[in-house]
Amino acid sequence: QLAFVESGGGLVQPGGSLRLSCTSSGFTLDYYSIGWFRQAPGKEREGVACITDNEANTYYADSVKGRFTISRDNAENTVTLQMNDLKTEDTGVYYCAADTSVLWARMCSHEVKPYGYWGQGTQVTVSS
Repeated sequence: QLAFVESGGGLVQPGGSLRLSCTSSGFTLDYYSIGWFRQAPGKEREGVACITDNEANTYYADSVKGRFTISRDNAENTVTLQMNDLKTEDTGVYYCAADTSVLWARMCSHEVKPYGYWGQGTQVTVSS
């Protein structure tokens, strides 16, 4: 059962931007850290960014620091990932997920294991 609906993916040239959104379905985001993950063909799913429930803490993978920004609007049950200066290596399916291992976490996790609620993913392709 999918818990999120992601949108905003597409085809973009290197250097371009995309804004991904995910909206929860059937539950409120208020208590959960939310993460964005991506999976390229033939590779394992990796954490890209995450944010705690109160936005006090965020994490970015080294490969996206300075280019991606995660934010959330709990009133709208929405989390966004603004992606700028996209590179070909950013290509993959992007998923958002909720960390169900702990509520009101002080730090968010970039590991896949703690995340129990997932979306269906949205394809991002960076190509000239």
